[in-house]
Amino acid sequence: MPQTVKAIRVAAYGGPEAMQLDEIEVGEPGPGEIRIRHHACGLNFIDVYQRTGLYANPLPLALGMEAAGVVEAVGEGVTHLKAGDRAAYASQPPGAYSEARVMPAKCVCRLPDEISFETGAAMMLKGLTVQYLLRKTQPLGGLQAGDFVLFHAAAGGVGLIACQWAKAMGLRLIGTAGSDEKCQLALEHGAAFAINYQKEDFVERVKQITGGQGLKVVYDSVGKDTFVRSFDCLRPFGLAANFGNASGKVPPIDVGMLAAKGSLYVTRPTLFTHIATRESTQAMADDLFAMVASGAVKIRIDQRYALKDAAQAHRDLEARKTTGCSILLP
Repeated sequence: MPQTVKAIRVAAYGGPEAMQLDEIEVGEPGPGEIRIRHHACGLNFIDVYQRTGLYANPLPLALGMEAAGVVEAVGEGVTHLKAGDRAAYASQPPGAYSEARVMPAKCVCRLPDEISFETGAAMMLKGLTVQYLLRKTQPLGGLQAGDFVLFHAAAGGVGLIACQWAKAMGLRLIGTAGSDEKCQLALEHGAAFAINYQKEDFVERVKQITGGQGLKVVYDSVGKDTFVRSFDCLRPFGLAANFGNASGKVPPIDVGMLAAKGSLYVTRPTLFTHIATRESTQAMADDLFAMVASGAVKIRIDQRYALKDAAQAHRDLEARKTTGCSILLP
């Protein structure tokens, strides 16, 4: 029998006001699917991009890319999960802003008992993002202990995880943020240096910190305001990785500029390429779970909202009022 649940959807692209709390029917999982009852849902900038249509999806669109809860039923062919399992995910298609849903099982992972539902919901998309950035999106020759890396938006949900993870790897992370308070937060979470880009030119400050040597890699989720300028922070053969557009899309890049600035590498990775298979998803999640369970990475949840208040959560996120992670509670 189908059950009726509450879910946040948008009928047309737009601002936070476009989000509606609808009642939808959820049925039984088909082959390769599960039905999961959410205890907490994650909030991410990709949700904003989908709500506005920057990342286009068919309408009406259910929002949300990550959550944690209890598996209620499994479809044919699903062997890694069973009814009653605690589970968490970051996964396509959207639909996590809901009390329950049916979804593909391949990107859903069993959640270790020592990790709470709230932590699971807050960390999957952000934590797996940091995992693929620091472990897989590496410059020529890789990263070694003592290397400098530049990480923009270091006080956000992804950034605070990256500060801790980089420290655990022995890297010296230089974080940027938009206020002294956010810079202090990055330092408290393991950043070696923090730059308030409202007060300082981050390019000049990076050159000072690195003694003019520049960096092997910059990780950037801000986009338009920071990405191309970050090229001037890199040493020859350095890597610039853009994984988000918080300030807008990166403008077109003249590839000749990459030659002039030192044979630079540029990449635009996305989590969903990395979690395309069940095996890859599980291996990345195991790495993340181990970092969190060991205490090397602590997931900071600074904002909690009721599911019905998702529009306010988006307003706060877009206004850069949030720090750490935010979750929605069904």
